[in-house]
Amino acid sequence: MLVRVVYDEFQTGKVHDHLLDTLIMQGKILGFFRSDGYVRVGHDPVRGSGGTYAGHDRRRILKAA
Repeated sequence: MLVRVVYDEFQTGKVHDHLLDTLIMQGKILGFFRSDGYVRVGHDPVRGSGGTYAGHDRRRILKAA
C-alpha cells in the first residue's frame, strides 16, 4: 500500500508502507497521512513509539510442559 508522506524539504510523495518506519528513523520525513488525518513525526503518536504495557500478553506462545 502506498502512503503519502511529506519529506524534510516540504515536498510530498508516496512510499510503500513497509518503508515508512525506516524513513521515520532516518529523519527523512516530517509527516505522513493516514486514514484519520496528518501525522507529524515527533509530535503525534506513531506505531512503535507508545508506552509500556504491563498487562497479559495474548501473543506469547506457551511451551508445553
